[in-house]
Amino acid sequence: MTTGFHRSRGGGAHAHFEDVEARMVASMAAQIVELLRDGAPAPASRADAGDPLAEAVGLGASGPLPHPDDPVVARLLPDAYLDDAADASDFRRYTEPGLRDRKAANAAAVIASLAEAGTDLAGGLDAPGSVGDSAGVDVELDAAGVDVWLRCLTDVRLALGTRLEVDEDDEVRWELLGDDDPAKAMHDVYDWLGFVQETLLRSLG
Repeated sequence: MTTGFHRSRGGGAHAHFEDVEARMVASMAAQIVELLRDGAPAPASRADAGDPLAEAVGLGASGPLPHPDDPVVARLLPDAYLDDAADASDFRRYTEPGLRDRKAANAAAVIASLAEAGTDLAGGLDAPGSVGDSAGVDVELDAAGVDVWLRCLTDVRLALGTRLEVDEDDEVRWELLGDDDPAKAMHDVYDWLGFVQETLLRSLG
């Protein structure tokens, strides 16, 4: 089992992952990419020609964007204005497409770094194997890679925590679930990802 990240020279970090752990991280990151790219708003149309802000930033959708229906997407892309739905939707028009792209790019970069380290992604998370059954992979990150991983891990845990409806101080709830409960298994993944993220943060010190 991984012992987490450790500091490398130049502000980077390195960690060893068992194959199943590396595939798990890649699978979670792939789900973030899918969530953010599915239902992405259409780019600004010719109807927006003449809008100086849209032309200046090169962003914007065809009109205001509503609050996402999926609670996970809404958690990843929160409203800028909590007390004004109209202003929040109009703000999304200019910011959401770029934010989706950046978050998806971070997740894709995490997957790429795991593939570069030698993770077998062809079989997916359900490929045969268990912790300790192989040599695993060594992930080496430069300073930019550390930032990308931290941002992606934050998004993955936000998404998973939202789907599981995790609350503060609710550990008793998870301890009472049976070991064969899928929700408990996913909560264990949530906790494990928190451990990985914490070791990566500590590597910056």
